[in-house]
Amino acid sequence: MTTARPEQPDALNTLRAGLPDHYLTPDDIAEIFDVPKETVYQWRKKRTGPPGFRIGKHLRYDPADVRAYVAGRRKADAAA
Repeated sequence: MTTARPEQPDALNTLRAGLPDHYLTPDDIAEIFDVPKETVYQWRKKRTGPPGFRIGKHLRYDPADVRAYVAGRRKADAAA
């Protein structure tokens, strides 16, 4: 007998739906912005993308920080 597992929402839907019960990974960020994961790491190195933080050796992103980053970029583009 197989038990059905609840379907996991993808990263973009999680970001849109509100704060998830977990922080986002570099893979999630790459999926949300439709960029290669290496781009996410370059953003972090250059401090140009959404702010991330480390938990041990793992890089994580707070969805609220990602939303704020997007809002800031949209505001900057609208002012240009």
